[in-house]
Amino acid sequence: MICPRCAATRTARLATSSVPGVWDVLQCQDCLYTWRTTEPVRRTSREAYPEEFRMTHAGIEGAHDVPAIPPLLRGVNGEPAQPD
Repeated sequence: MICPRCAATRTARLATSSVPGVWDVLQCQDCLYTWRTTEPVRRTSREAYPEEFRMTHAGIEGAHDVPAIPPLLRGVNGEPAQPD
């Protein structure tokens, strides 16, 4: 299986329908794109995947890390702060 987004061949099956052969959920091990096999061809085929959303291995390697989630603010008595 080729990843529609980055064209890598390292994909993993994350889930399978309870009815055999109906659908699978696949994930690319390089770019982490995830798709269900029953989605439209523009989401499951490299040739039909929109060019503006395609990735390259150079782009993946040069991507910035996802920023860390900041610590939870604490309010009075150490309780989580309430939203305004």
